Amino acid sequence: MTDAVAASGRTVLVANPSADLYGSDRMLLEAVRAFRAAGDRVVVTCSVDGPLVPRLREAGAEVVVLASPIIRKSMLSPRGMLQLVRTTLSALPRMRRLIRDTGADVVFANTLTTPFWTLAARLSRRPGVVYVHEAEASLSPASRRLLTAPLRLATGIVFNSETSLRVCRPSARPGIDRVWVVYNGVEGPASITPPRERIDGPVRVAYVGRLSPRKGVDLVVDAIAALREQGVEAQADIVGDVFPGYEWYEAELRQRVAALELQDAIRFVGFLPSVWDAVAGADVAIVPSRADESFGNVVIEAILSARPVVVADHTGLREAAAGFESTVLVRSDDAAAFADGIRRIRDDWSGFRAQAIADAERASTRFNTERYQSEILSVMAQIAPR
Repeated sequence: MTDAVAASGRTVLVANPSADLYGSDRMLLEAVRAFRAAGDRVVVTCSVDGPLVPRLREAGAEVVVLASPIIRKSMLSPRGMLQLVRTTLSALPRMRRLIRDTGADVVFANTLTTPFWTLAARLSRRPGVVYVHEAEASLSPASRRLLTAPLRLATGIVFNSETSLRVCRPSARPGIDRVWVVYNGVEGPASITPPRERIDGPVRVAYVGRLSPRKGVDLVVDAIAALREQGVEAQADIVGDVFPGYEWYEAELRQRVAALELQDAIRFVGFLPSVWDAVAGADVAIVPSRADESFGNVVIEAILSARPVVVADHTGLREAAAGFESTVLVRSDDAAAFADGIRRIRDDWSGFRAQAIADAERASTRFNTERYQSEILSVMAQIAPR
């Protein structure tokens, strides 16, 4: 990082919509660590408090909790956008004041859901970077244009995958050439717990992520039910919690588990700040997302843990899984296909076990945090040099 350190001394204002510890939050944390290692002062503004905040402070960032407009899919309509504009007009003075008071040299907006920080940066005559983690190809063209409109105000854009670039790049300002793809850097477990040599008893499956319909957690329940109907012993740990407003979905999941008499096979673990023990306790990881994904951190986390993983075959999940022999891509939104994927791994356990151990080494080279931090710093040096 010698060249990056030479370009140190900036004040970077980072805007994040939440304060959780899911994929985009963890990548933000790695970016903050990179900025601090390069000697930058970093101020992070989150719309709410949460478990990310102490991690940011440990990384050396200052944190300001400031309510600011966040785009939800429910707002991607003329009426929703009108309400969003009203909210923005009231929040924009606070946002510009924070830019001024912190002396920010550059504004770094994490995800497309914090769009008006690029507007605040433009009005404050500061460069604004958008870090895109989205790839909503299934949205209507009109909704996609609304979601990606902030890219037209950006000085530079960082995409976390080729999938994200392909979906969102057309919405950027014509002629903008400061566009980069920086693959996520995923910090693996401190040490790898090798997969067990033989599967004696139930095959153990782990789901890690939000509990929401788009993440397909109900498919995990139905896949376990399908395996048991086939006479295959199987159980699953569901690790994660709901996004506010989706409590009904968790209730439905629990009701379905009860209706299928799977209380002894499926365990709701809840959110864990560190997922490594949960993944290490499994034989197979599962990533059943129905909706478009720009990338698949959970896929890489499973691979780094030396666990075979069954993955929905679409968008950024396919991109994340590419080149790893221990991944099984299956038809999305199909519980039977996920059950077949799990059974395929179980039936060739020695082969998949060996491939998973080899893949963990490959993933640690391809997606390590040192490479990620170096690339993020290179981008920032081009957008906001000293």
